[in-house]
Amino acid sequence: MTLIVRTGDRGIATLTLDSPANRNALSAALVGALRQELAVCAADDTVRAVLLTHTGTTFCAGADLTAPPDPEAFVDLMREIVALPKPVVARVTGHVRAGGLGLLAACDIAVAGEASSFALTESRLGLAPAVISLTLLPRLDRTAAHRYYLTGERFDAVEAARISLVTEAAEDVDKALEPVLDGLRRASPQGLAASKELVTATVLRSFDQYAEDLIARSAALFASDEAREGMTAFLERRDPAWVR
Repeated sequence: MTLIVRTGDRGIATLTLDSPANRNALSAALVGALRQELAVCAADDTVRAVLLTHTGTTFCAGADLTAPPDPEAFVDLMREIVALPKPVVARVTGHVRAGGLGLLAACDIAVAGEASSFALTESRLGLAPAVISLTLLPRLDRTAAHRYYLTGERFDAVEAARISLVTEAAEDVDKALEPVLDGLRRASPQGLAASKELVTATVLRSFDQYAEDLIARSAALFASDEAREGMTAFLERRDPAWVR
């Protein structure tokens, strides 16, 4: 089954998340497929940048609770996006939830359309945005991080841009991406790699310093009774026991 579709146009490799049956949720299979495609892009001298997009109305629904990826594999995926010597640009025209925000925040540039929405829903499941903090916290406005980490509220593309989750909120996403992709095509491969290395250095150091602890914290939360109740309630479309 094909979960990632790769196409190319004038130096831009487009990777399309194509698992609409589960709203492009982060299953072990999808994470593995995306890592493989990124490795292909990294080794291809004709690829100047990667455009990450999606089919359907959801960019990424977060972890697939029926077949979740190993936390280490997902951390490796985020790190590989950050460390890729080629810019990764996100094209978002749908919803992004939970772990999907970590994937989005790993990208260098992101443009979101009017139909997109965002939410960190982990606290409502008895979990926390643990490993995705590696990419989210260096990017997000601190006050907004406090609010949305704790409440799980949904917010729109304009708010996502205000709090620096995405680069731009646009009525026409493809039109907004035109100057971005043109600029990347005009840049030299060496110039892009060296420039990206400068802006991602702090994030990569945080992976080295905190990833192991956050993986352990995430695993402990997923194994807890409270999280099991939260995830079961979500799959059964009911309120968890703690809702009053």
